Amino acid sequence: MAVASRSREEGDKEPQTQRVTDADRHVGQRIRERRVMLGLSQQQLAQLIGVTYQQAHKYERGMNRISSGRLFGIAQALGVPIAWFFEGLAEGGGPQEASPRQRLCLELVRNFTLIENEAHQEALSQMARALALQSQGTAAEPVEGSDGARMHKVE
Repeated sequence: MAVASRSREEGDKEPQTQRVTDADRHVGQRIRERRVMLGLSQQQLAQLIGVTYQQAHKYERGMNRISSGRLFGIAQALGVPIAWFFEGLAEGGGPQEASPRQRLCLELVRNFTLIENEAHQEALSQMARALALQSQGTAAEPVEGSDGARMHKVE
């Protein structure tokens, strides 16, 4: 028995951080990205998936591996299919660097969710929509919204 126990101990000498792969870190980054998109704190995510704040933090940092059952629960809590967490994973298993545009989009979403005034959120949304339509060269017809605000209707 002592021999079996000793060989098991020798096999367990590999630190946990070395067992975590680039794919685990990529999935953690995607969890964080989606959480921020939804305007959730790590504490809120932890409550949604039934873990401690510290565990949710370790998942996002890629410090702890995520079981398939837990990943399923995270996907449900964040409203995405499981495959979403693996999008952008490079062929070699490593995460791809976020483009400057992706970083900017994430920052925009993060800042938008911090705006408490719904009228300000709506105004910002309308401005983004108008700028997008302008850059696409699409004609937009001005209309009045239910709250009296001017909006553009695309035909």
